[in-house]
Amino acid sequence: LVGRRETKMAASVGILRLARRNVLFSPRLVTRSFVASGMVHQNRLQPVQTTQFHTSPQSLAAQASSHWNAERVLAVGLLTIIPAAFVVQNPVIDYGLAAALVLHGHWGFEQIFTDYIHGPLLPRLSKIALYGASIVAFAGLCYFNYNDVGICKAVAMVWALDK
Repeated sequence: LVGRRETKMAASVGILRLARRNVLFSPRLVTRSFVASGMVHQNRLQPVQTTQFHTSPQSLAAQASSHWNAERVLAVGLLTIIPAAFVVQNPVIDYGLAAALVLHGHWGFEQIFTDYIHGPLLPRLSKIALYGASIVAFAGLCYFNYNDVGICKAVAMVWALDK
């Protein structure tokens, strides 16, 4: 028991001696090399820009960022195309609405599947099923637009049934 106390005391005294000599804070101990964005820098207590650190390759980060931006543009676009579709009812807006709705639903379900479906086989099967469902949904809406009254006119007709 006495040996441990003496060892702890000796270690404390040694640390205090190093601190008095300023060895703990010398540039030799604080300076170290590190890799940031593929470039080697010498850190000498200078702030390093954190924008240089990436957890994934630049190409994957740029793709994810542009995909996120595309999702936001589509969501804002839907806020304008849906009211416009009921004011100006024509086939161009019907087909644009069909494409926007299917793409919005596809991206939403894709995120749900990515977050909640795991394993070696199920993610692949769910992705195939999602692409199949999106293609069938878009083809069905296009068929409805071409052979019937169109999406906007059909919704207006359903609302008119209420009166």
